[in-house]
Amino acid sequence: MVKVNLVPEEGVPIAVEKDIAMMSKLIEFKIDDLGIDRNIHLPEVKKATLEKVIEFCEHHLVEPLQEIEKPLRTNNIKDVVSKWYGDFVDVKIEELYEIILAANYLDIKPLLEVTC
Repeated sequence: MVKVNLVPEEGVPIAVEKDIAMMSKLIEFKIDDLGIDRNIHLPEVKKATLEKVIEFCEHHLVEPLQEIEKPLRTNNIKDVVSKWYGDFVDVKIEELYEIILAANYLDIKPLLEVTC
C-alpha cells in the first residue's frame, strides 16, 4: 500500500495510507500538486488531532457514515449514528472543537457531518 507522510504542526511526519489521506480534499489537492513523494505539511493541525482524524478516516473506509437525517430527531448524536461514531464524538468539548477545525481545514465532509 502506498503511504503519504503527513506533517502536523509539531513537525514529526506520520505515515498514512494514501486512500486514507485522500479522504481530505486539501491533501488530495496537495498530492496532485506536489506529488506523492513529498511531505504534506499541515501546520493548522496538531499531532493528537491528526491522529484522531486518521482514526476516523480509517474507520470510515470500513464502515461509512450513513447520511444523518435532518432535521435531527434528537439532540443525542448516539441516537442517529452507529455506536462507533457516537463514541468518537463523545470527547471533551475542546478536543471536539479541534477535530471540527481540522475537518474544516482538511475538507473532510463526513467528519464535518458527524462533528457539527
